[in-house]
Amino acid sequence: MLAKINNFEIDLSKPIDISIPLTNTDENPIAWYIEKPVIEPVVFGDWIGNVSEGKSSTNFNNIFFNPHGHGTHTECFGHITNDFYSINQALKQFFFFAKLITVEPEKIGEDLVIAKDQIERAMITSTPLNVTTEALIIRTLPNQKEKKSRKYSNTNPPYLSEDAAIFIRESEIQHLLIDLPSVDKEHDEGKLLAHKAFWNVKDTHQLNADARLNATITEMIFVPNEIQDGDYVLNLQIASFENDASPSKPILYSVVNY
Repeated sequence: MLAKINNFEIDLSKPIDISIPLTNTDENPIAWYIEKPVIEPVVFGDWIGNVSEGKSSTNFNNIFFNPHGHGTHTECFGHITNDFYSINQALKQFFFFAKLITVEPEKIGEDLVIAKDQIERAMITSTPLNVTTEALIIRTLPNQKEKKSRKYSNTNPPYLSEDAAIFIRESEIQHLLIDLPSVDKEHDEGKLLAHKAFWNVKDTHQLNADARLNATITEMIFVPNEIQDGDYVLNLQIASFENDASPSKPILYSVVNY
């Protein structure tokens, strides 16, 4: 089934899901020093909300998880501010023209860092659709399937440099997606330089007027190797949580006619 967006056609029958599903198994990725998610039936006395237990006509589970540490999630600037702001209020549009790029983080001291010049080169060499790129998707190398189940805590994963985040912001990218647990260094003394630079948040206790209230960051995606760099239409789906972040399901669509 074809759909038209600004004179471009996309095939809705061929979605490219770049999210990581949330499970209660050891296959679930984990970051930020927490345990795996818990999915278990509700219990009231002898009643168990599980059909296979023979005590219920329905499956009726509780789910305990953390959106930041348990898989693909989308967050707003409220992730770093003193005052409460919700992803459900920040993200009001869900289809965007997106660019997928692949970079290999550079070794700097003990860290692996995505630098500004890497982002700049990759964005220039990508084939443009002659439309404004609203979302940038960063796939890092090596791109192993183990990313979908990796335990990131205390591993010092790669991260985005502050200059790279500023460049992305100044390129008017509204939505940044990356296959890492954070755009920032794991142990950074709370500086959060890339988060602050991308959202243009200068003071987390007194929000500046030009902070980017509708911009989002999506972390812990996975883009298979067979998906080529280039331009796509992104459908960024979230659950309606009044929270700084929500589990999310970013879907890419190739442009078939333009």
